[in-house]
Amino acid sequence: MTEAVSRPGRPRAGTIDGPATERATSVLAPNPSPMTLDGTNTWIVAEPDGRSAVVIDPGPLDEGHLRKVIAAVEESGRRVGLTLLTHGHADHSEGAARFAELTGTAVRALDPAFRLGGEGLTAGQAVEMDGLVLRVVATPGHTHDSLSFHIPADGAVLTGDTVLGRGTTMVSHPDGDLGDYLDSLRRLRSMTVDDGVETVLPGHGPVLRDAQGAIDYYLVHRAKRLAEVETAVEDGLRTPGEVVARVYADVDRTLWPAAEQSVRAQLEYLRGHGLIE
Repeated sequence: MTEAVSRPGRPRAGTIDGPATERATSVLAPNPSPMTLDGTNTWIVAEPDGRSAVVIDPGPLDEGHLRKVIAAVEESGRRVGLTLLTHGHADHSEGAARFAELTGTAVRALDPAFRLGGEGLTAGQAVEMDGLVLRVVATPGHTHDSLSFHIPADGAVLTGDTVLGRGTTMVSHPDGDLGDYLDSLRRLRSMTVDDGVETVLPGHGPVLRDAQGAIDYYLVHRAKRLAEVETAVEDGLRTPGEVVARVYADVDRTLWPAAEQSVRAQLEYLRGHGLIE
């Protein structure tokens, strides 16, 4: 079994840029880093015969990238009709205002601070555009305002940073919450059973062809990390930095600041459930 096959979620091989499903196409932003992996995936979603497209997460404020997204839409014979955000982190949202200016579109988001000329988004609502139907799924935890977008016709869910195409995500403490995050993972897991979701379209990294496998891996990973953090505290480690040095010893040190945010969220969760003092 090759490494690519054994990775959870069966990540799609090859380039991240380009068509992923019948309705969704990715344009990769030029902002690779240890936190953003290959860069931010900006998603263009449209009905095959539709003349308008929805763009999700314009990405960083990079003029070349924003114009590349617009060009990709126009080359498909469409126009940008609406812009949506999965959450407000800058690598997803910083370019939204400029993108709205270039396209004349509204920007819709859960957090009012990131909306431009449009209404908000609420869990369960359908966003429709020229025959396309996107269903809004509340997936808080990574941040308080994290949303996912279900594309029923493709059996796919666009997850922002809630599920990544490679590795695992952090809980952005104190904005994020581990209890909420676990509930969000379970919500997405139920969609693989009840709503026919098979494909994850992540905010970073490759497309995952086994949504259930990826989410199951995330749930197991979180349970394992919680147990490790609980054991570290029982062994006398007290500060988040001390816990990170033990529990995340095998993780690149450039990621330790992000890991510390997750540890703070884990400690808060364990205390809230009476598992540690």
